[in-house]
Amino acid sequence: MSTVHAAKGVSSGATEVPERPFLSVENLSVKFPTEDGLVQAVDGVSLTIEQGKTLAIVGESGSGKSVTAQAIMGLIDRRTARMSGQVWLDGQELMGLPMPDLQAIRGSQIAMIFQDPMSSLHPFYRIGDQIIEAIRVHRSVSKKQARKETIDMLRRVGIPAVERRVDDFPHQLSGGMRQRVMIAMALINSPRLLIADEPTTALDVTVQAQIMELIASIQDEFKITVILITHDLGVVADVADEVAVMYGGRVVERATTAALYLKPEMPYTLGLLSSIPRMDKEMDRLDPIPGNPPSPINLPKGCVFQPRCAYWERVPDDLCKTTRPELLATVPDHMVRCHLEPEVRREISASVLSVLSGGRS
Repeated sequence: MSTVHAAKGVSSGATEVPERPFLSVENLSVKFPTEDGLVQAVDGVSLTIEQGKTLAIVGESGSGKSVTAQAIMGLIDRRTARMSGQVWLDGQELMGLPMPDLQAIRGSQIAMIFQDPMSSLHPFYRIGDQIIEAIRVHRSVSKKQARKETIDMLRRVGIPAVERRVDDFPHQLSGGMRQRVMIAMALINSPRLLIADEPTTALDVTVQAQIMELIASIQDEFKITVILITHDLGVVADVADEVAVMYGGRVVERATTAALYLKPEMPYTLGLLSSIPRMDKEMDRLDPIPGNPPSPINLPKGCVFQPRCAYWERVPDDLCKTTRPELLATVPDHMVRCHLEPEVRREISASVLSVLSGGRS
């Protein structure tokens, strides 16, 4: 921990290191060379999150959110990918760390819940043995003590009949139970940062709600920092403190959760909100965003959302087609990447939200 403390405080020399939030991602770029061209998976992403808070990263498939999470975890192969930018965790820069140091941090200080537990859990090893191995990789404890900790953690995440289930194989558990095992494995070494990548994918609605409630209760109990990756804005309202919306490898809107739901400004965010099924009003059909996400090999020159945006013609001089908009503050703590004038964006937002609420805005 001495490295962290030296980085966080005032340095012993003449230069001071600026204070950063608990997690700070600065101008992160990830590119993958392929036979078809260079895939721009993440393009200049900057994010911050304070300790103990929950940040949701939302966007369609291919928006770059999972690659961003993998870059934070250090899971991207540096030999093949082209990466730039910085990732700071509690004052320590991770991108420049040697792989052995990064592997020591991964699983102990940072842990990840993957979206498909069946492919993340080894099918030929008992779930208890897999968690025991995760403990003993990072800590010098006996197998007996590790098994006791495993049983205790499985019980805390809601695995029934845990003394028997600890010796089950993954295929003997339901999808919801396997996801709970993944959560237990992620938490077993008391990480300070937990990344949950689409943790409710392929689960039915009831189990989705249970998993989200479990993550929220864990965040509160263990006081850990959480990044929640999802394509569904509907699942984050009750668990996230802030939301970052990604599209085409870029953050296009960032705000507190309340502000994003009550006063969204980016047309893409409005499209995501319009695609959420509503339980409080009768709907003949959902209103999906027209078209498809852009190819990361051939991103539009200007605004990446322009080909699907219903409002780009309200910006003069074809600016949306030619110039990339910057991510700028529209009000304090609310960032938007859009060429529309702020008053025009708010007028559009009010109109869309009025329709979504059945005219009760």
